[in-house]
Amino acid sequence: MLRKCTVIGLAIVCTLSMTMGAVASAAGDKEKTRESTISWPTEQALPSFSKVKELDVADIYDAPGDIKLMLATLQGIVNRVEPRVYLLENKEEGKFTWLNDLDVKYKVRDDYWQIVRTYAKEINGVIVYDPKIPDSVNVATTLAGLKGAVVASPDLAKKLQAAPYNLKVLDDLQGKFKDRLDAYTWQYENLWSQTTKRMIVGLSPQTSIRLPDNQEDLFTLLGQDTTQERDGANKKVYDFDLSDSLGDSDVYLRFGDAFTQDGWGAAVHEVTVKADGETIAQFTAGTAEEEAFLYDRDGSQVSEGQGGHRFADNGRYFIYKFTPPAGAKQLTASVEMWNQYKVSVSSVQPVSSEQKEPYGYLRDYAVANKAMVFWLDSNIPEQRELFEKILSDVKPGTPYLGWFSNDVDGEFSGVEITSNHGVYVLAADWFSNLTVFSGTKANKPKPAAVKTPKLENKIYVTYTFSEGDNFQYNQHRMRILWDDPSRGKVPLNWTSSPLLYDAAPAMLNYFNETATANDQIIAGPSGAGYFYPNAWPAQSFSAFLKQSNSYMEKTGMTIPYVLNRIDSQNVPLDDAHAAAYMKEYNPAGMFLSWEDHYGVELLGGKLPVSTIQGISTAQDGKTILDNAKAGWDGKSPKFVSLGLLAWSLTPSDIAELQASLGPEFAAVRADQYFSLIRSAYGLPVKP
Repeated sequence: MLRKCTVIGLAIVCTLSMTMGAVASAAGDKEKTRESTISWPTEQALPSFSKVKELDVADIYDAPGDIKLMLATLQGIVNRVEPRVYLLENKEEGKFTWLNDLDVKYKVRDDYWQIVRTYAKEINGVIVYDPKIPDSVNVATTLAGLKGAVVASPDLAKKLQAAPYNLKVLDDLQGKFKDRLDAYTWQYENLWSQTTKRMIVGLSPQTSIRLPDNQEDLFTLLGQDTTQERDGANKKVYDFDLSDSLGDSDVYLRFGDAFTQDGWGAAVHEVTVKADGETIAQFTAGTAEEEAFLYDRDGSQVSEGQGGHRFADNGRYFIYKFTPPAGAKQLTASVEMWNQYKVSVSSVQPVSSEQKEPYGYLRDYAVANKAMVFWLDSNIPEQRELFEKILSDVKPGTPYLGWFSNDVDGEFSGVEITSNHGVYVLAADWFSNLTVFSGTKANKPKPAAVKTPKLENKIYVTYTFSEGDNFQYNQHRMRILWDDPSRGKVPLNWTSSPLLYDAAPAMLNYFNETATANDQIIAGPSGAGYFYPNAWPAQSFSAFLKQSNSYMEKTGMTIPYVLNRIDSQNVPLDDAHAAAYMKEYNPAGMFLSWEDHYGVELLGGKLPVSTIQGISTAQDGKTILDNAKAGWDGKSPKFVSLGLLAWSLTPSDIAELQASLGPEFAAVRADQYFSLIRSAYGLPVKP
């Protein structure tokens, strides 16, 4: 998803290089050309930035959103010439964790405005976005890449025009667009032809402001599920007395997930609230009537199932706000709901995630590579039509970096649509400093040698962490899991993107060089990129796999984990796409899907395919394995593949799970697992 190119000559290989336009001098009255040093050979999936030597570091973790946006776009302009700016935007894995691993000189600037003063001479000017039209942020980001500018809010633009910055406004988008579709239609008609066609970027223009720590402590618990229900068996009307929260203020009713680790949180169909016996609110979730009371939807979603309901899984929640009549003595809520509900109430107004602000993250990379940035909902026909126009303009094998709106629904429909056009996805919307990490170099992997055990009548289990489609997972959550002190005690498969080889070689090196003999890194869905094979046009599929196989081999991630969906449903690989995998990847075996069951089959009588059964808790795994043992006759080997939800499970959890099993169980890595399967089925064992 990056690129733009002009030929730079070296005799042997033709390398494409991005060219940057004239850049304003410090005084703003004299311009000079600063050429990009980004290289992008035609056979390379993602571009390489010049070598990182020394970095100016700005801590913007607590900065306002418009500052983060401005500095990320500045970073893109500066770093496409040479990576020199690094932004501390996240502290999930530790603010300085990856920065220190880069092993380069750096200086943390006490004032991030010092970064702006230092590099103002390299900036041509300012693009002003319209706060009333959030999607103008993305149009402004595209313009920033094309014009060598930074993106600013109207207030920041005034500061940047004054001394000591003296930057001129190149474009002011205030009042230019009436809505999202208008903004992106204008962008497509006026800017698309100027941007790179070797990548496209999908980014939400805004994100929720960071909520105060321990905000849930404002709420008093009213009730929660204790049985970890997942099938709606506890569906009924629950009555709650909210009277203790009556006073001079509104009352806030919060619904969350009692068991955040497994994704079956509160599902609410209908709510009725009465004050002194009189109904003051009554609505069904997902209707226009609900909107009047929905104070904070956070990451909740609406489903049409069971008459319509709103649900919030994992750490997500939603809050309703009710205003009782003055002097009310009794307040009650009757809620028809089910699953793992957690209900609480507060009379103190919480900060709402509905408050949004712009952000930086991947924008440096989009700007540096002159990519078009947009955010179109594939489930809305008019927006989908424009999305598909864009996709139809790029060649098969083009990457789409970023993500999709509407969470899971957006993912399923978005990946299917991109796959239909031969475009693969790299989830990267929360990847920070990609213009820096692309300026590092990959080392040749030296995987730890492991011996496959002799095939016996055992239950062989292999554990595979999810999220390998996801660059930002590599940067954040995977690093946390990787640093777990129990890693290495049990064989684990770690799904990852082979395209780290181009995008973040330093991260790939870290994982490869610190892996134990019990760690195997395999390719995440569905190879070198996230796509649904059956949805990919057959005429270009083999060629894409052949090209991407070089990344499988260079990274040692030669075993793929494949997700394959049509109309949001998991489906088997069809014959043509399965044959392409066998011919171009020629793997020892493949993992497939994320199901409520496991199993092994042979594709074409030659390729072992193991269906992954996903789990989100160690207890889920224990139950599945206990049942496997109960249904096993002990006369032949049995094979079980478990997928580990990376957001809720850790290596420590799996070490405890494995320790609880009997000697009839043997945990193995993916390569051992498929070698054993091949032996069991009488197939040649690959080296």
